Order: sequence, then structure tokens, then C-alpha cells
Amino acid sequence: MLRPAAPLRRNVTTAGVIAVRDGARSERPDRLATEEPMEIRAGGPGQDAVSVSVTMRTPGHDFELGAGFLFTEGLIRSRSDVVSVNYCELPDQEQRFNVVTVRLSEAFDQEAIRRNFYATSSCGICGKASLEQVEVRCGPLRPGPIVARSTILSLPDALRAGQRVFEQTGGLHAAGLFDANGKLLGVREDVGRHNAVDKLAGQALLAGDTPLADRVLLVSGRVSFEIVQKAAAMGVPVLCAVSAPPSLAVDAAGELGMTVVGFVRGSGFNVYTHPERIDLRR
Repeated sequence: MLRPAAPLRRNVTTAGVIAVRDGARSERPDRLATEEPMEIRAGGPGQDAVSVSVTMRTPGHDFELGAGFLFTEGLIRSRSDVVSVNYCELPDQEQRFNVVTVRLSEAFDQEAIRRNFYATSSCGICGKASLEQVEVRCGPLRPGPIVARSTILSLPDALRAGQRVFEQTGGLHAAGLFDANGKLLGVREDVGRHNAVDKLAGQALLAGDTPLADRVLLVSGRVSFEIVQKAAAMGVPVLCAVSAPPSLAVDAAGELGMTVVGFVRGSGFNVYTHPERIDLRR
């Protein structure tokens, strides 16, 4: 059975710093975004859970991160694949709250890790073969909504308003899920931009809301290839960012049928792929 919530973990850590302002020195406490490793394990009925990935993340929404990662990496397909998500099944283990086990309804194919694991927390992948694999797995995206220019421009401020931990630390990425009118439906923060997206994916998956064919996704920073891949797995047709995408991300989005909007700042933005979903008149 899926547990509805995970025990509270600290996502902010206090540290002493020497602050220098206008040549003056002072010692004061500062708040840092917490960063800890999390191992994701998976196993089917009667199987020992096997390690799938270790990622550096900010504690919080760990169960969503575990399920979302398996989903966006193509290792599970739907909510019905997930039986339970728990912290480490060995209660006495020192790092039990840094190990999440996803129990599956069917046997877990360990070879799928090698076939489907495209990205890690430190680097992405590239190449035509990888792009073709993502395209086959995700399939074509649905037409999706038409989003107004004014709505696109409103997204960064709405996301920032929802970033509670960023306001304390200034050291986190964020991903926000919006409807076509710019209403913020969910926001997740993490030291890793891809983790923030996986947490949103896990939230939607566990709620049975995927695919997100009428949603808009905004990420802080740039749109990388792995973010495009994860958005495609979620079924999101419009992906926006406050910075620029690299060439492979644009190529992937173009082939997958995804609208990518970058440099959403102030009064403007760039549309890189599939502009038919953006209404520039309003």
C-alpha cells in the first residue's frame, strides 16, 4: 500500500559564514539548501529490490522523486505499476531515510536499467541513437493547449512565489506545473533541476494524473536534453525555461512535437520549436 506522506526531512541547513559587505566583515549564521544522496531501489513480487540510481537531492517529496524517476526514465509506465513506496526496508540501517524502495506489481527487469537509463545527476547523454530511443518510448505528444504570450511571461514570477526554500537559501532549482491559463498547480524544489522535474512527475503519476497533455512545465535555469525527455514522458506539450536550451534539447523537442520556450524574462522570450502552441496576439 502506498503511504500518503513521508517523514519530514530537513531541506534547510544552518551554517556559520563570514559575510563581507562594503569592505566590512561580520560573522553570522546562514541558511543553505540541504544536499544528501538518495538511492532509488526497485523490485517486483518476490524479488529483492535492486539499486537503480543514486542522486544528490534536497530531502523532501522523496517518494515522488523515486517513483517519478522510474517513470521518466521509462522503467515503469503507469500508476498501476506501483504497489508501494517506502524508505529503506531495513529499519536499523543508518541511511534508511536516504534509501527509497519502489515496490512494483510486476517483476522488475534489471536489464531495463542498462537499456533505459539515459541520464545521471552529473551528466547527460547525446547522440542520434539516444534521441530515437526516447522518441520510440514516449511516442508523439498530443496537440495540447494554445498558450497566450502574456501567460508565458507571467510564469517565472508565479514560480518564484511558490519557491519557499529558495527564499530562505537562494540555492535551489525549481520546476512548476501550470495550466494553460498560467495557474500554478504544483511546484517542487531541489538542488538538481532534473530532480525537481522528477518530483513533479512522481506527484502526477501517484495521483493517476498522467499524461499531462494540457499542462505547461517551467524550469529554472536551462532546458537540457534530459529535461525534454522527462517532460515528454510526462506528456507535457509546452516546456518553458528562464534560460536557453542546448542544441540536442531543441532537436529532441522538435522531433517529439514539443514546444520549447527559452529566455522567459521580463517582457520577452524565444520560441525554439513548434510555435503553433503560442498565441503572440494576447
